[in-house]
Amino acid sequence: MTRLIVWRHGNTDWNASGRVQGQTDVGLNDLGREQARAAARLLAGFHPDAIFASDLQRAADTAAALAALTGLPVHADVRLRERHFGPWQGLRLTEAAEQYPDEYARWRAGDPDPGAGIETLDDVGKRLGVAFQEAADTAAGGTVVVATHAGAARQGIGQLLGWEPAVLRTIDSLRNCHWTELWHDELRGWRLRAHNIGPRYDADSTVSHR
Repeated sequence: MTRLIVWRHGNTDWNASGRVQGQTDVGLNDLGREQARAAARLLAGFHPDAIFASDLQRAADTAAALAALTGLPVHADVRLRERHFGPWQGLRLTEAAEQYPDEYARWRAGDPDPGAGIETLDDVGKRLGVAFQEAADTAAGGTVVVATHAGAARQGIGQLLGWEPAVLRTIDSLRNCHWTELWHDELRGWRLRAHNIGPRYDADSTVSHR
């Protein structure tokens, strides 16, 4: 049995202010670093065999907290980045709604290709699904931790599980520094073991696709 832990990064100032991060390289804030350390102490108990991370600083630094406890290297993978949000990146959601009302309405409704230069959900799911699978394959029969982003995590998980978009939309996005646990075996393939597990904070940030 192979165990894959899909871990969202810690809190950032842009999370706290409701800005769309996408692939903008925003670092962790003090709360995010605290969350990463707390989550890392829990994840170290899984005795991971490998750690992978998005190359964006907020995910890389989250993974580094676990690496510091385990002594494992962090393997950076650009495919683990968040969904690209085009010209929305850096805007507050209220600003995106004002400047791109049609596209915003489609995005809120779950349109997989809302326009405005936003990466399609199909493209996000495919790149994350491949990256997740390849990471898991590096330690078949062991445990792999992948530090990534909220929207990216959900689409990649859906790709591995073969879930239709309507089903995937019923699953909450990961909170900061929470994770999803997936198991794989040759008989049953990928299956969901646990979701949104991690340390709890009164100041938990938004859980949207940012």
